[in-house]
Amino acid sequence: MQFKFRASEDRGGADHGWLKTFHTFSFASYYHPQYEQFGCLRVINEDRVAPKTGFPTHPHREAEIFSYIISGELSHKDTMGNVETMKRGDIQMTSGGTGIAHSEYNDHPTNPVHFLQIWALPNKRGLEPKYLTRHFTDERKKDRLAHIVAPVGYEGVQEVRECEGLTPIHAPLHFFASLLSPSKSVTHTLLPSINGKATKKLYIQLIQSSGYNTESAAKDGKNGPLVQISSGAQSAKLGEGDGVFITSGKTGEEVIIENVGNRVGEVVVFEMDDE
Repeated sequence: MQFKFRASEDRGGADHGWLKTFHTFSFASYYHPQYEQFGCLRVINEDRVAPKTGFPTHPHREAEIFSYIISGELSHKDTMGNVETMKRGDIQMTSGGTGIAHSEYNDHPTNPVHFLQIWALPNKRGLEPKYLTRHFTDERKKDRLAHIVAPVGYEGVQEVRECEGLTPIHAPLHFFASLLSPSKSVTHTLLPSINGKATKKLYIQLIQSSGYNTESAAKDGKNGPLVQISSGAQSAKLGEGDGVFITSGKTGEEVIIENVGNRVGEVVVFEMDDE
């Protein structure tokens, strides 16, 4: 495997007052030719939306879009009649397909909402638009990797509105999350390719849970989580908001994730087939 570290402060982003956001990939007014997408991943925005504000109704098509709620409440409305308020532990998947419009608001009077907004490129065009939700408790993520999103057709995936299983996505993408305690570690074993590809890609990020901060996050672990990512001779240390891009992975290889800081860290792992 090959590791490429990217510091939190090197992400794009902006403070619009009502919205404070970081962009892992080129988005809106932020453009970086080396970070337009990674495998099928096209967008990872770490968003914080102020109370009583949000994104008005806007259209999407030919994109798999899911929100991972970290704190606060996010209210969703769409043109298929779905109305829902999501809280921590909830994950919402919108399969844009031939076209859908939705709005996302923070209707809470005092508390901001913090969430990851993630877009993946679908493996098939012209799909019927769909909206799905799942819930994953903190207990399911505590010092383990909870498998949250998996491709349609993967064992345990059901394309129904609500159930206890994995969240389906029409892309060769798996998504995991862990609440990792200090001195604890988890091991991720790369899964078989669904497209018969020889190599896999991974992107691992430590969520910036301490707050919106455009300066460098603490990297010594004395004031927060610090996560060591390693596989063979390759390694990277992630402070809050940092990420590592991993290429040339193969099925069955292992990546070790260890919290070497002094506070619980929320880690997200994306695994996808190579192009």
